Amino acid sequence: MAHFHKRYHTPGTAPGTLHQQDKTTGVPLKISLTDYTASDFSELVLAEPEECRAHLESDSLTWIHVQGDAAPDTLRQLGKLFGLHHLALEDVINTGQRPKVDDYNDQLFVVMAHPVMGADSSDLEMEQLSVFVGQNFVVSFHPGASDPFDPIRTRLRDHSGRLRERGADYLFYALIDLVIDEGFPLLERIGDEMDLLEERLFDTPTRASMQELHRLKRTMLLLRRKLWPQREVLNNLVRDESGIIVAENSVYFRDCYDHTIQIIDLIETSRETVTSLMDIYHSSVSNRLNEIMRVLTIIATIFIPLTFIVGVYGMNFDNSDSPWAMPELRWYYGYPLVWILMIGVLVGMASYFRRKKWL
Repeated sequence: MAHFHKRYHTPGTAPGTLHQQDKTTGVPLKISLTDYTASDFSELVLAEPEECRAHLESDSLTWIHVQGDAAPDTLRQLGKLFGLHHLALEDVINTGQRPKVDDYNDQLFVVMAHPVMGADSSDLEMEQLSVFVGQNFVVSFHPGASDPFDPIRTRLRDHSGRLRERGADYLFYALIDLVIDEGFPLLERIGDEMDLLEERLFDTPTRASMQELHRLKRTMLLLRRKLWPQREVLNNLVRDESGIIVAENSVYFRDCYDHTIQIIDLIETSRETVTSLMDIYHSSVSNRLNEIMRVLTIIATIFIPLTFIVGVYGMNFDNSDSPWAMPELRWYYGYPLVWILMIGVLVGMASYFRRKKWL
């Protein structure tokens, strides 16, 4: 089953209001700090957001990642420390937002959809990634149970690639690039599942197969709904005029844009495949029903003359008064001759049907 969680305030609530949501994921809160320069690196887990204040006063790049359910107090403290806009913080706590990018003068706020497939391929969750990007900081929020950005921390820790030499915009690129690329293995798994389902549909179309098709259809609709707007987000980031994304790094966002287009194309192809599989299901069921009806019709046709024969001899006219009243009833071999006649009719009709390729 495909799911995404949408939270919202009571209608009439003042803009930018932060309060604890009833619909929480139950994931414990974890605040990670990663602070680095080209020559220095440090990371720690914070008990309170206030603990990162000392890092903000240095020239290093500070990345704060909040994993799990972010409490309103945590959001307020982070908003005060980094100057985050209250409307953007409201979108962080009210998950299920449409992917978008907002420019708040000296910082960007971006919402992305992160598809997460469980161990069971039928369990798809759409998580919201919220990211604030400034000149020397990145603040990210992810409500899921597992932190998806461990590969990024490993690259920073090992000083591999360009991450340590580039600014906050490049770290921001690395985060959204990871989230976007998560779509490729997910769609590959769905494609493999479709191939197996197609083979089953040709062999044995069942009610369970139809239920599986409807599940895949809902999954593709959800993926299209949540991932299609990300093309617009990347297009806006490529044309960013805020100054947060420097010109030399814009090429990487164009690469993300290309990946987004590829994922959208794969989603559309998969949707068409699901539709064709549903047509295959209905055709297979119809063909199977036709085969059954053909066999039953042939059986009924074969038994028509046999029923006529036994019906005639079932009349039991008494032939004591007339020699024409079923004289074969008095024949010594009358009974086996009738059986030979019926078997001959059966074999003859079956041979005729096979020659006509009806059997």
